[in-house]
Amino acid sequence: MDTDRKLIDPERVAAAVDGLGDRAVIDEWARRFSVLADPSRLALLVCIHYAREISVTDLAAATGMTDTAVSQALRLLRAHGLVTPQRTGRVVRYRLADAIVHELIHHVRPHPQQPAEAAEDR
Repeated sequence: MDTDRKLIDPERVAAAVDGLGDRAVIDEWARRFSVLADPSRLALLVCIHYAREISVTDLAAATGMTDTAVSQALRLLRAHGLVTPQRTGRVVRYRLADAIVHELIHHVRPHPQQPAEAAEDR
């Protein structure tokens, strides 16, 4: 904190500094948000969220991307700790690895209404 600067509300500055906390955490979240900022990667995360677990081929079908593009995106998402693979025999399925990203997706794309719920709303 810059102690030579004349402050208007020192208590608010102190609260802001306390809230900021460790800069390394802020830097890490900035990197994660930059990964989430790509529409294709975000679409993959949304699909994984709703499928719970899904393979590269199925993700490609769901998003309209190629298997190669999905694999490259998943590699980056894995490197940032956002997804994790689960192997069953020869099939590898991906799932969300981060509970906070799970919650963010609920804000980006809330659960669609079930058909019975949609009929009740009419």
